[in-house]
Amino acid sequence: MELKKLSISLVVVLVLVLVLQILSAVDFDPYRILGVSRTSSQADIKKAYKKLAREWHPDKNKDPGAEDKFIQISKAYEILSNEEKRSNFDRYGDVGENQGYPQQQQHRQFHHFHESFYFDESFFHFPFNSERRDSSDEKYLLHFSHYVNEIVPDSFKKPYLIKITSDWCFSCIHIEPVWKEVVQELEVLGVGIGVVHAGYERRLAHHLGAHSTPSILGLINGKISFFHNAVIRENLRQFVESLLPGNLIEKITDKNYVQFLSNWKKENKPHVLLFDHMPVVPLLYKLTAFAYRDYLSFGYVYVGLRGTEVLSRQYNINVYTPTMMIFKEHIDKPADVIQAREMKKQLIDDFLSQNKFLLAARLTNQKLFHELCPVKKSHRQRKYCVVLLTGEGDKFAKTYEAFVAFALANTKDTVRFVHIYNDRQRDFAHALLMDDEKYWGKSAVAILERRNNVGRVVYKILEDAWEGSEEDNFILLDLLAQLRTDPGLLSSDTVLPDLNDELAPVFFLRWLYSAIEYISDCWDSVFHNNWREMMPLLSLIFSALFILFGTVIVQAFSDSSDERDSPLPQKEDPSEKNEKNDTTFSKENRIPKKGFVEVTELTDVTYTSNLVRLRPGHMNVVLILSNPTKTSLLQKFALEVYTFTGSSCLHFSFLSLDKHREWLEYLLEFAQDAASIPYQYDKHFLERDYTGYVLALNGHKKYFCLFKPHRSGDEGGTMGSSEDYDPLLHTAEARGKSSCSPGSKQVKNKLSKLSLWMERLLEGSLQRFYIPSWPALD
Repeated sequence: MELKKLSISLVVVLVLVLVLQILSAVDFDPYRILGVSRTSSQADIKKAYKKLAREWHPDKNKDPGAEDKFIQISKAYEILSNEEKRSNFDRYGDVGENQGYPQQQQHRQFHHFHESFYFDESFFHFPFNSERRDSSDEKYLLHFSHYVNEIVPDSFKKPYLIKITSDWCFSCIHIEPVWKEVVQELEVLGVGIGVVHAGYERRLAHHLGAHSTPSILGLINGKISFFHNAVIRENLRQFVESLLPGNLIEKITDKNYVQFLSNWKKENKPHVLLFDHMPVVPLLYKLTAFAYRDYLSFGYVYVGLRGTEVLSRQYNINVYTPTMMIFKEHIDKPADVIQAREMKKQLIDDFLSQNKFLLAARLTNQKLFHELCPVKKSHRQRKYCVVLLTGEGDKFAKTYEAFVAFALANTKDTVRFVHIYNDRQRDFAHALLMDDEKYWGKSAVAILERRNNVGRVVYKILEDAWEGSEEDNFILLDLLAQLRTDPGLLSSDTVLPDLNDELAPVFFLRWLYSAIEYISDCWDSVFHNNWREMMPLLSLIFSALFILFGTVIVQAFSDSSDERDSPLPQKEDPSEKNEKNDTTFSKENRIPKKGFVEVTELTDVTYTSNLVRLRPGHMNVVLILSNPTKTSLLQKFALEVYTFTGSSCLHFSFLSLDKHREWLEYLLEFAQDAASIPYQYDKHFLERDYTGYVLALNGHKKYFCLFKPHRSGDEGGTMGSSEDYDPLLHTAEARGKSSCSPGSKQVKNKLSKLSLWMERLLEGSLQRFYIPSWPALD
């Protein structure tokens, strides 16, 4: 009996211990302890931990429960700062060190019965249920209000890559590894990531125009673009890059860097030069340029490119280390420089945020005025603006340069230096100067402090006009020093009108841009995003078109009935028709249709239409030549390719080696792994001789095939086989044979086997060399 009572008491004790453990586990919520949400980033968690740790540290807080509270805070931070522990807690609600399958089963015993049934989906290891999925997507989940109020405005600073997913989606599971890899790569570069669960956020999915899962879309400047290619890392990266505008970064060389840096006055922006050894601008730089496009202008210098040596020497650039320089009013010396083996986004943001404005920026609009001269928030956070009211032209250049020099020597956190042109901002200048005669035709300096957002300011004007002398500098410096102790020196007050937007386009251009944007949005809405909503309208339009064209067709048939009584045209003899058909189909589709070969020059004007935007399935066969070999090679090239001119998918061009050698050498770098390119040097320039090379370029699929000329061999048979197709070319060549030098014959021998190579090109048996993107043809 006593043994039975003892066993019952032990069971009761074990049950109580178990219940207490469960209750303690349920009560302990690290998110609640730190006061953060489940979607908070590591930076927010760390910030909350530091704040609470300082508040509840036992050495500073004498509360009896401070030590226990501090232990809880430390334990909560230990869990949430570790991604693995945080993921386990989000999945199973367990804070122990051995989270795993046993704890998962223990936790899931509180779920519905059908989820613990023997044939639950977890038995087959299919993570269809969102609770069993990888929780890495949870911090990127979007809700409709969050998307509208935060994501869309933020898309004007960085592009977003958004995935639409749902439960019971095989394809969603299939792309998860690739998606996770791409997210880890792009997020550190500054790309925003979002995930929309179509099952829980139907309104948002419908708003985005996603009617199937999985769907991937890009968001930039509030506009949505859908991803339609295979979900692989390279395609997703190129998709994000394609979202960005193409004119964010200018290519800089020794020829144009002075012009680029001198535009600071016209654009009213500092200019940034990025030096790197990558031939293509890295995505990190493009994203940075997009984020700061309203404040800075960016240029990229490829230090490995011929033609940048002078620029690298002038600014003492280390070609092996990425370098970033900011130039303001003085282009001969950078205002700030950073160098780092690996440029990180945080480092670049900190560097650029400190150099967003010129030393004495010109106030061109009200937004810039708010940023440079903010409203006073408290007596401890006073911000003063020193404004130079001047004019344009050489007459005022000296006074402006003296003002910039003073600003450079006296730049502080509490003082900003700006200037305006009186002729462009008449109301603003009149509110400060009151049309005082002593300032007519001269420059004046005002020190002001903004008191509210409706334009009220207190200010003081220097009694004498600003000439930039040492006396003027001393007076201004003395006033700034007195303001530290006596803000009452700013005795005058007024209400400033809003500044005119000097850089805004004229009305016609604004109307044109708005119309283009509206048409583009309508196009996207009809054909990409909300086409289901447009189905009634589309049905009405197509019905009207059907009725219209139906009426035209009926009218055409009724008109043709009047011609039935007219005599029938004489029919051809069937035997002659069959002979024509036999003759037509016995020949190949590539029979030449003309008596000559159309060969166009590949230049920067024809480059886009002849290569970059070439239709799918079409190829451009490009001959490489130089000015001395142009006539000889073009004659031989025409003879060799004449039999292939009947194909509508082939286009023929030539490229001048003297003008575009860098473009060619960049392309040939992708073909060096197949076979070494012979090192033959030109006698005059001591450079590689690429004359006679032929490239078959596929602009759509971004690959090319390479023909390297043969240095020896007889070409008599090849030329003889081409005589029947182009008698004019053959006659012209026959005339020139008497005057043809041995060097000219050797040049022609380079293309002796081009026709055989063309046969293999049409068969598809040549090796293909793929490139990431077509370089620009300068």
